[in-house]
Amino acid sequence: MTTVTLLHPGAMGAAVAAQAVAAGHEVLWVPEGRSEATHRRAKEAGATACDSLAEALERSEIVLSICPPQAAEDVAATVAGHAFAGVYVDANAINPQRMRRIAEEIRPCGTVLDGAIFGPPPGGQRAARLYLVGEAQAVDTMEPLFKDTALHVRRASGSVGSASALKMAFASYQKAARTLAGVAHALADAHGVADELTAEAQAMASNILSDPGYLPSVAARAWRWAPEMKDIAETLRAAGLPVDMAEAAVAVMSRWEGDKDRYDLELTDVLSHLRSQGE
Repeated sequence: MTTVTLLHPGAMGAAVAAQAVAAGHEVLWVPEGRSEATHRRAKEAGATACDSLAEALERSEIVLSICPPQAAEDVAATVAGHAFAGVYVDANAINPQRMRRIAEEIRPCGTVLDGAIFGPPPGGQRAARLYLVGEAQAVDTMEPLFKDTALHVRRASGSVGSASALKMAFASYQKAARTLAGVAHALADAHGVADELTAEAQAMASNILSDPGYLPSVAARAWRWAPEMKDIAETLRAAGLPVDMAEAAVAVMSRWEGDKDRYDLELTDVLSHLRSQGE
């Protein structure tokens, strides 16, 4: 049995804790200052309350930090202040730079794993993936923690920061795409064509992110698409809707201006053209 401290039992954290408990491990948490909802989630997950963080850390081999992203560095600093010498797993949706700062905070005493969770809170028929990067031996300690559970541990490539980058890359599409869908439907609704928009969307390919091979054709057509996006921005403005994302798309497409009609470009070239002006 491995003893783990969870910081803190939100919806995802509690679900992850429940998987570890189901696998026969002990999960500790610190109730001080936490809400009634957090108390309820921790109890339902089977986590054991501790009187203090110091007690929890002293008893634990692993710390799981699954908290609001904005609190990730403060949480790590608090743990570092107790000279925790075990494995510290930061599984928050934070950028690689912040992840590396957290690693520096923890490393004088402990071992750091960069983690990224994909999928819904695991449990029942719902499975999630936990990607980990860091010292191989530390990753080895994580795999039995969730053996035969709904949380599947996977090793990611690279060094500390790359799992966070993976999360940022995926979320940049996932979150923005859903936000864009909201704007698109609001615009269609404003003009009385919401049903037609839905019908057209149903006829579209839905797995755009999983097929990067189509991106050279996007770059080749960006010179035509950018002016269209400017008109879209004006249409949105007239409907009283936000224009920021449409204007941002124009800015991105401008980096492909030199790729006009070059359908034979390699994907690596197309991606590098997006990076070149930002370096």
